[in-house]
Amino acid sequence: MCLQLAGAGSMGSPGATVGWGLLDYKTEKYVMTRNWRVGTLQRLLQLGIVIYVVGWALLTKKGYQERDLDPQVSIITKLKGVSVTQIKELGNRLWDVADFVKPPQHPSVPLANCWADEDCPEGERGTHSHGIKTGQCVVFNGTHRTCEIWSWCPVESAAVPSRPLLAQAQNFTLFIKNTVTFSKFNFSKSNALETWDPTYFKRCRYEPRFSPYCPVFRIGDLVAEAGGTFEDLASLGGSVGIRVHWDCDLDTGDSSCRPHYSFQLQERSYNFRTATHWWEQPGVEARSLLKLYGIRFDILVTGQAGKFGLIPTAVTLGTGAAWLGVVTFFCDLLLLYVDREAHFYWRTKYEEAKAPKATTNSVWSELTLASRAQLPKCLGQSSASAPTATAARSQTQTPGRPCPNSDAHLPAHSRGL
Repeated sequence: MCLQLAGAGSMGSPGATVGWGLLDYKTEKYVMTRNWRVGTLQRLLQLGIVIYVVGWALLTKKGYQERDLDPQVSIITKLKGVSVTQIKELGNRLWDVADFVKPPQHPSVPLANCWADEDCPEGERGTHSHGIKTGQCVVFNGTHRTCEIWSWCPVESAAVPSRPLLAQAQNFTLFIKNTVTFSKFNFSKSNALETWDPTYFKRCRYEPRFSPYCPVFRIGDLVAEAGGTFEDLASLGGSVGIRVHWDCDLDTGDSSCRPHYSFQLQERSYNFRTATHWWEQPGVEARSLLKLYGIRFDILVTGQAGKFGLIPTAVTLGTGAAWLGVVTFFCDLLLLYVDREAHFYWRTKYEEAKAPKATTNSVWSELTLASRAQLPKCLGQSSASAPTATAARSQTQTPGRPCPNSDAHLPAHSRGL
């Protein structure tokens, strides 16, 4: 039995082919190249990116965590200590917390030289003056004249102390109580250690190596940690910055959420004034003015807290995957444009494909090839049926199917006229 080949009309309609083409799946073609230079470079770059993403971005910088960088902070400070000074104008004086803890003020410098009364307008209040001008220019000494002012007498002395009056202040202690709250994670923590010992804060002192979490600081040690000398700052004053930094990993619980202290000398000269008033006699008010050179402490609290989150983890991993894609693109550029065999790799990677043209010659070629393949079978079938044939005049024919070379399988336009 011979196989019947489909004719040109059974190849399917072009409309159906186009319709099914919209649903086809297309994929990329990969070419394996034996180029050890580009291959080594690609593996090294990929290894570097994996180390960066896993080692630095994920583990060191904790790129898998959500962050809260704006904590709410509260600070309470207490200074404790007692000292005795010998001042010429006041004699022996005992100083405690109520005396040496004062709010800061800015100093002023007098400037009121004059030659005549017209140089001293009555009622003028100079920015750097000690009082209000009366309108009189008076003799100050044998060589200078100055504007008379309505003020406290005597005016402030400009003498600078030669030695610190509160030398014992280096043994004073400063207690800093700080509470930090990360509202994003509903987490709050204090720097005061939880202990059942009621005398702990009386005994402990901050020490960077052996007691880094004690919130009680000795003034002398604190100034030394900031890089200053207590005697210099106690004589002319100064400003010391104390930074309290919180870095909390909430994935491991609150036990690892501890403050870290750092100190910085901000200014080497600082003073402020304070006064006490009393009635010296009926109708006469008096005061004691003190210009104090002291150490000012500026406390700055910063912090951040992190906790595992799916979104930052996906962003970090996605960034790493994007960098791996950049490596592949970069190696392709080297292979196709820089390498010595770039032309060969280009022709191998990019092939030009053209759609075949549907013509009569192409259909005829397909049928000819199929007929040649089936011709031996048809000849064998015809020899077996020859003895049963009747006379030429008889209308009886041997049952059978036509061979591929018969006209029944040729297209209508290829048959003889």
